[in-house]
Amino acid sequence: MVPFLTLENIHVSYFEKEALNGISLELNEGEHWALTGPSGSGKTTLLESIAGQHLIRKGSIHHHYYRRFLEAQPVADPHFNYKHLLASVTLQHHFRNRYNLGEFYYQQRFNSADADEAVPVRDYLQAVGAEAAAFRPDAGETGTHRIEQVIGELHLEELLDKSLIKLSNGETRRLQFAAALLKRPLLLLLDAPFTGLDEATRPYFHRLINRLMASGLTVVMATSEDEIPEGITHVARLENGRLAGTWTRAEFQAKQPSAAGPVPIARPGLQKLIANWPSAEFEYAVRMRNVSIRYESVQVLSQVDWEVKRGARWALSGHNGAGKSTLLSLITADNPQGYANDLVLFDRKRGSGESIWDIKKKIGFMSPEMHQYFKTSDSCLEIVLSGFFDTHGLIKKCSPEQLDTAERWMEVLDIAGFATQRFRHTPLSTQRLVLLARALVKQPPLLILDEPCQGMDSFQVSRIRQLIDRVCSHTDLTLIYVSHYRHEIPSCVSKLLKLEGGRVVYRGALPATS
Repeated sequence: MVPFLTLENIHVSYFEKEALNGISLELNEGEHWALTGPSGSGKTTLLESIAGQHLIRKGSIHHHYYRRFLEAQPVADPHFNYKHLLASVTLQHHFRNRYNLGEFYYQQRFNSADADEAVPVRDYLQAVGAEAAAFRPDAGETGTHRIEQVIGELHLEELLDKSLIKLSNGETRRLQFAAALLKRPLLLLLDAPFTGLDEATRPYFHRLINRLMASGLTVVMATSEDEIPEGITHVARLENGRLAGTWTRAEFQAKQPSAAGPVPIARPGLQKLIANWPSAEFEYAVRMRNVSIRYESVQVLSQVDWEVKRGARWALSGHNGAGKSTLLSLITADNPQGYANDLVLFDRKRGSGESIWDIKKKIGFMSPEMHQYFKTSDSCLEIVLSGFFDTHGLIKKCSPEQLDTAERWMEVLDIAGFATQRFRHTPLSTQRLVLLARALVKQPPLLILDEPCQGMDSFQVSRIRQLIDRVCSHTDLTLIYVSHYRHEIPSCVSKLLKLEGGRVVYRGALPATS
């Protein structure tokens, strides 16, 4: 066997906390590995370490493919290194404005003038291709032909003129994948590549990844145990930053799954929080009639009618780019086009004198897109507390009662141990739970959860469903829940609004699972 990548007893620490502890793996030519394990086990950190994003405190990583590449094709550029032979697709993007001076703010994606600071998809791909060609003259097809080929593979034709910050979560994943392929890597690192993709797109991505592996590209991916592509040859499981076991694909498939069920949520603490939940004082949380949203030549929403009564629990579904995020932006008062439409929020016509903050104080909200814009250095507890003020960081002093409530929600969600840690330096699944606590902390009459379970393991998904079901069974909370996975939707949800191409194609009872 010819070694491709070797990890020798690597140790990685975050602020004196060990994230990886003695990981050793040997990846050979022709092998493709899946990293599995519970949320926070170290899968993302391991991928980032292979990509050279973390200081290896002890041990070493040997990129054998890089050495062989230089032997076959010497490169004179002194800045060329192994990082130019690998590419990563991560759960969070790092887009910057067209002047490369800074990142974006959340509401910017809904404001036409400010959105012009972001380059369109076409320009972004051309820039990535040009940079790749500068360092990889051996790639040959990194020019226009290669860009067109990747655009076709990822079905990006309709997105080429779309601003980066107007992309949906799933569209952003496809663009990240395209950018990675333009680099013509020898090693492709994928972090939960199917997360955020709609039901129709996930099978295509499975086939695409299988084709890439069959073409000779080595793939290492972090994924759940039930979303492992057929081309994967080996599986490694991580637990608490340690390697719990490795198997060939055949051995892993024969391994009996654990029969242990999820641990119930902390009922005493939750019951006290629920007991103080205020009753809603409106008939309709949302009432929209013939709502249409257009950005220049692109019709995002078209003639949408929807009524969400107090205490109703709705699922919102649709393919990537169907208009779900835009629809939610109208409800959360982030989209200025709400003033130009027949939109009633909490029994009050939009634009009748209420402020954005009047609306937001009645809504608890979390989404993958919003998550991207939490760049503060606040602790996890401070992020939860910011939910009282609907800010992306804590900018006001909290009362003792607010502090107590925030701490109780963190205990219920089993993240109290992260209270003093910086939000940005915690596992992605922990960040999602922190944002869920932030959405719940003010006990809002309307809760909007847009793919809240992204990056979480099955144990955490089950506990979130339990939590939402328990709150809804004891309060008149109004709920709008978005997910591409039917099993993630809480059982309290009884209605469904489905969008296709910005139009309502179904509005009614949530179909039963088969």
